[in-house]
Amino acid sequence: MAPPLPSLQRPPIDRGAATYAALDLGTNNCRLLMARPAGRGGFRVVEAFSRIVRLGEGLAATGRLSEAAMARTIEALRVCAERVAGRRVAAGRYVATEACRRAQNCAEFVERVRAATGISMEIISSDEEARLVVTGCAPLLDRRKPWALVFDIGGGSTELVWARVPRDPAAAPVIDGSISIPQGVVTFADRYGGRELEPATYCAIVEEMRAPLAAFERRFGIGRHIRAGAVQMLGSSGTVTILSALYLDLPRYIRARVDGSALDFASIARVTRQLVAMAYAERAAHPCIGRERADLVLAGCAILEAICSLWPVGRLAVADRGIREGILLNLVGAAAAG
Repeated sequence: MAPPLPSLQRPPIDRGAATYAALDLGTNNCRLLMARPAGRGGFRVVEAFSRIVRLGEGLAATGRLSEAAMARTIEALRVCAERVAGRRVAAGRYVATEACRRAQNCAEFVERVRAATGISMEIISSDEEARLVVTGCAPLLDRRKPWALVFDIGGGSTELVWARVPRDPAAAPVIDGSISIPQGVVTFADRYGGRELEPATYCAIVEEMRAPLAAFERRFGIGRHIRAGAVQMLGSSGTVTILSALYLDLPRYIRARVDGSALDFASIARVTRQLVAMAYAERAAHPCIGRERADLVLAGCAILEAICSLWPVGRLAVADRGIREGILLNLVGAAAAG
């Protein structure tokens, strides 16, 4: 069993402090997090909301957000707007990523969201997405390792970041480079179907991912740093959190157990084999997977296999955090700076 990552201290919350909000609208999920400042520039969560909306369903084939997907998403955003209003939020940032970046009718969708909910969505670049993921995950990085390969397997894209990690825990990681690969669990599931993946199809996904990953390797020479023992790997995505929950044999998904956990590559391979062997109905019935992710997780495992096979770090830190936490840390930091 891989040793756990260092536990994070949780400073006391300032009950009189302002509340801040962060919303991340991805290709698959709509997620809201609200928090109040807590000592040393951190925060404590006061409310969270997450709903799978599959905004990018069918986008790869049509280039447009479907009416059904937009309606599902706007309904979830109405809930978010109500919760933000109920907390009297002092400041917030509400961002959308790959599905909106790619959709021909994105401007129409953004206007419909504003009219229906009052939320003004910000479509962020892949570079800004990578920066926010690294900011949000920074507390989980091992400051003894000078380099980090951070990735996020999303619904419509896979983000990879190559970053330098200062030894000072108060210093922010420095991003040397990033890449956004326009393939994620929803795009592959739309193309191949995700309920059952034949071995040949699974291997095809792995192979398709290897070309852009290899280009990233050639650009930065990550392999030589791995051979020197100077690299850590951190994953922020539903794929890695599901694998961690299954590895830990949790009776249900427990974020506190998963976030900050670690998986060695042998365990990743073993749990992946278990998932591939499960029927769709078995995956859907599993309390740590569920019906909404049962047809996506195998594509995620194939993407992860491509990453691990190219960069044999041997151990993966698991983050159930990312863009929203990065936004909140920025908002809290800006408020503290005056």
